[in-house]
Amino acid sequence: MKNHIIVTGGAGFVGSNLIELLLIKTKYKIISIDNYSSGTKKNHINNKRINYIKGDTSNIKKILKKFKNKIISIFHFGEFARIYQSFKKFDECYHSNSIGSKAVFKFCLDNKIKLIYSATSASLGNKGDDRNLSPYAFTKSKNLELIENLKKWFNFKFEVIFFYNVYGPRQIKTGNMATVIGVFEHQYLNNKPLSVVKPGTQTRRFTHIYDTVQVCYDAFKLNKCKNYSISSKNSYSILDVARMFKSKIIFLKPRLGERYASALTKISYNNKIIQKYGRLQLKDYISSFIKK
Repeated sequence: MKNHIIVTGGAGFVGSNLIELLLIKTKYKIISIDNYSSGTKKNHINNKRINYIKGDTSNIKKILKKFKNKIISIFHFGEFARIYQSFKKFDECYHSNSIGSKAVFKFCLDNKIKLIYSATSASLGNKGDDRNLSPYAFTKSKNLELIENLKKWFNFKFEVIFFYNVYGPRQIKTGNMATVIGVFEHQYLNNKPLSVVKPGTQTRRFTHIYDTVQVCYDAFKLNKCKNYSISSKNSYSILDVARMFKSKIIFLKPRLGERYASALTKISYNNKIIQKYGRLQLKDYISSFIKK
């Protein structure tokens, strides 16, 4: 009986919020696999249906050996997920996004398990040319090519969801893996100026975590083998977002791999990308935050 869902990166920002939703929406048992490089035990949810396993996705075959016939789907969210840091931590990025993800894909293929994969808007911008801006974008775009080919060669079953600058509860606020909104929140609460990477005119479609995981669940439930994107309809510059906090702002030097737009660019995949838009608005979120 297939009664298990696997979430790689289940102790991370997106993974933990997804698990919380799956507990509400389904009756399946859930296994989280996380190497805790950016995830944390603070994100663990206290529920008997969840089994948290510390491990690397490159070892997924060994980790899930006794569960392989019980798994209905794997939500693969446990990848290296920062553009700028992928230059500094290239080996870690490649191991996670290429070697680890290939192992996950192979495990799904061998055991006829449906894959739900988190793609990135970083590989969509500038008509797809942004896929070569960083090791992160490159590895993620190559994974999309691979699973599309696995579908063509072996009838591989998957859903793909493109994420756009996710923010909200459990986001990382400090350190190298912090999100933009997380950094701004931490600086605001500590009465520090908000640091904006030059030129500040870079635009992003910030999307609330609740909207993001809802589309992930919907894709799993619909089971149509499609590509989806989940973003806000509104695009804001980083400088405009910083100004929403009504705080002092300082500028940082431009960074490697910096994208200057977050456009919903249509590129040539075998499956058309179905665009979904979030309900929750960044302006309302920040307004509520600074009033606390």
